[in-house]
Amino acid sequence: MQTVEQFLESKSIRVTAMRILIFKFLSEKQEAVTLSDIENAFDKADRTTLYRTIKTFEDKAIVHQIDDGTGVTKYALCEPNCHCDLETDLHLHFHCTQCSATVCLTDHKIPKIKVPKGYVAEHVNLVVKGICDKCSAN
Repeated sequence: MQTVEQFLESKSIRVTAMRILIFKFLSEKQEAVTLSDIENAFDKADRTTLYRTIKTFEDKAIVHQIDDGTGVTKYALCEPNCHCDLETDLHLHFHCTQCSATVCLTDHKIPKIKVPKGYVAEHVNLVVKGICDKCSAN
């Protein structure tokens, strides 16, 4: 099994203590997190460092952005071997209207969307809204 350090190196990312901590933080989460969530978890860290780490992770297809309609961008770890490719790597997201959690439904892929001639798709986001399994069990 690959260590976090080896994984980051395999993605051509310089390994730093903060990058390791943020990766571990994200890997422990069952739901997408906001930049504010990350800032709160690392309240002594420089905001710019946190933001740059997330942007680096996004550029290297380690995390992906989720627009769940709340107006706040959320981030979640990508699946292994993900390249955030429009053709193969897109999946559903679920936003709970009760607890506000947003989760990746990676087993539910978004089918290829064919846009009309002359249009160029750059991003696809499909969010299902409703009540999550935790809230519906209550």
